[in-house]
Amino acid sequence: MAPYLDTVKSFADVPITDAGVDTLAFLEASQGLLGLFDLLGSAAFTPVQSDLKGNITKVRARYDAAPALSGTLEQLVENEKGEKKRTATEGLMWLLRGLLFTCKALQNSQANPGQELAAAFSASYEATLKKFHNFVVKGVFAIAMKACPYRAAFYEKLAADPDGGEPASQERLNAELNKWLQALEAIVTRVQSFYEKGGHDKGF
Repeated sequence: MAPYLDTVKSFADVPITDAGVDTLAFLEASQGLLGLFDLLGSAAFTPVQSDLKGNITKVRARYDAAPALSGTLEQLVENEKGEKKRTATEGLMWLLRGLLFTCKALQNSQANPGQELAAAFSASYEATLKKFHNFVVKGVFAIAMKACPYRAAFYEKLAADPDGGEPASQERLNAELNKWLQALEAIVTRVQSFYEKGGHDKGF
């Protein structure tokens, strides 16, 4: 397994049952995704990373306040429905959007090995987050896209062993990354569909 992905919880290991997506495992995997922005190595991504982090915190706070009602993401949203301020419901909605943006960017990169990351992230932004953002936020993201490192440098960091051992092979890295991204996309699609069917995204 690729060393970086080996240090974080994979979305492929997040339990999904009839009751929904396990909240704590999902939050742990989402926390691991934040580290990818450190590997991108640009301060321009700080606002993106901070937004994801803030939304993880909102969902976690709700879980901590009502763990018995928040075992899965679906239960957490359903049980917050009757409250005036649905902080975790809104936070999770934006977290899912941010995760999908990151997921699609990396899937673009995986599907187009000759394409630089800036193009992969820009295409993903157009398809996922752009429609939700105002002029100012669009500007922040435009700067971040341009600040993407070269693809080769990012993949080298992703494959590197933090303990100085042999880096993961490209084949091994691709297999693990694809599995991770496929599981992430499935979770986001599932929960976003739950939001739409239940009208949980109304009012935000």
